[in-house]
Amino acid sequence: MAMVLEQDGRRRGGREARRELRAREVSEDARVVRPGIMGGRFLPLDPRDVLRVHEAALTALATIGFGQPPASTVAALTAAGAEYRDARIFFPRALVEDTVASAARNFTLFGRDRRHDLHPSAHRVHFGTAGAAVHMIDARTGEYRESTLCDLYDIARLVDRLDNVHFYQRSVVPRDIPDPFEMDINTAYACLAGTAKHVGTSFVKGEHLQAALPMFHAIAGSEAAWRAQPFVSLSCCFVVPPMRFADDACSALETAVYAGMPVLLLSAGQAGATAPAALAGALVQTVAECLAGLVYVNALKPGAPALFGPWPFVSDLRTGAMSGGSGEQALLTAACAQMGRFYDLPTGSAAGMTDSKIPDSQAGFEKAYTNVLAGQAGLNLVYESVGMHASLLGSCLESYVIDDDMLGSILRTIKGIEITEATLSLEAMREVCLEGPGHYLGHQQTLDLMQTEYLYPTVSDRTSPKEWKEQGSTDSVARAGTKLRRILSKHYPTHIPPEVDSAIRVMLPIRLDPAQMHPGDGRW
Repeated sequence: MAMVLEQDGRRRGGREARRELRAREVSEDARVVRPGIMGGRFLPLDPRDVLRVHEAALTALATIGFGQPPASTVAALTAAGAEYRDARIFFPRALVEDTVASAARNFTLFGRDRRHDLHPSAHRVHFGTAGAAVHMIDARTGEYRESTLCDLYDIARLVDRLDNVHFYQRSVVPRDIPDPFEMDINTAYACLAGTAKHVGTSFVKGEHLQAALPMFHAIAGSEAAWRAQPFVSLSCCFVVPPMRFADDACSALETAVYAGMPVLLLSAGQAGATAPAALAGALVQTVAECLAGLVYVNALKPGAPALFGPWPFVSDLRTGAMSGGSGEQALLTAACAQMGRFYDLPTGSAAGMTDSKIPDSQAGFEKAYTNVLAGQAGLNLVYESVGMHASLLGSCLESYVIDDDMLGSILRTIKGIEITEATLSLEAMREVCLEGPGHYLGHQQTLDLMQTEYLYPTVSDRTSPKEWKEQGSTDSVARAGTKLRRILSKHYPTHIPPEVDSAIRVMLPIRLDPAQMHPGDGRW
């Protein structure tokens, strides 16, 4: 058996050696899981059916078209080759195909800390947040209360410390800020104050985004620096399903494109309500709507960075209510990933949207299988993957911590099994079986692979029943609460330097109290 020498020359066995190796830090490149692991092994659609969905989407765009286009949208699209008649915009097949062929690919979604840069291409998978929950959930009592700006900031700084959550898109609405302009400005500010990871957010209209741009420029250092590495993307519901433009959102989209800001072209029809009840039909509509958005962006500025964002939701047809944790939702999201790969476009969609109201077993299995299918299908950006409950109506801090553990395990399954001469392990088998003690516990291969082949949870429990009882018989919510308080009581980042923060507060009506952004505020 392989042994490790103590400093005084004594030897110790494999158990202590493994403990020491487990405690060692490893480089980012050597981590078992990391952002951008390649997925794509799960294909819910037959290749012939992918083509049928594509053809149906092109037919819908050419013959059904989009209603309620704003004047600026009509001007941009008709100049690019779209047709405007009977108050609708129609998209000829050649225009759509040419746009897909020339659209931006292989661009970076920047973090302010460049370690957090994302590369949403090929089958690379990244998990992150999103949503517009209006409630926060007490994990122990199940009580719901309205979400606040401070909650948004706390979630951002929590995400800043969660290894398997790769980007932060606004996940709760600050209900304590009723004015839409101030809500948009403060939402962006709270996200940027809390995390150095890439931030996604939305704006009610273009004027709100225009007012926020000087804040982005100030944080970047200049407008030129911002345009070189934009660290905020616009989540834009430019379409009101079925097949209608959203006036204010279109103005935000145009502002973002001209400002050099990546745009998530988000279509969120709900099957059986604002999209066909047939899952295939819901897929066709959302693909068509996102392709229309791609044409729109490239009509404004050819090659502008845009994310293909089909987000079809599912209804429980007994009630009409959204069912984000359903098996149908999991399939639709995976199919959207497959369509994105068919077009070779950077693609984002939603998973992890449990219908459960609290972090319980239902939440666990619904989040797990929806996220697994999305990741295995190679979805580049998996939004809403953590922290959300009640089909996006509620958000729970403990769930972010629990779900981070879940995402680590999911990423490990996506990574798969590496087959090499060394990993086939014939030499290790020969040594153990013919020369060694008959087990691999202290073998050098075991020690070498502890940190690069195996992932260890931080909240999930793997102790024996006896050890579990001795340690207090805690459940996952309690253990998550301990980790949550440890992070939020200490991690008060200064991602916005004080002098820049002061300048922003002069420019804009920032409502986040500075006293709540520094150690010693007493909330945790």
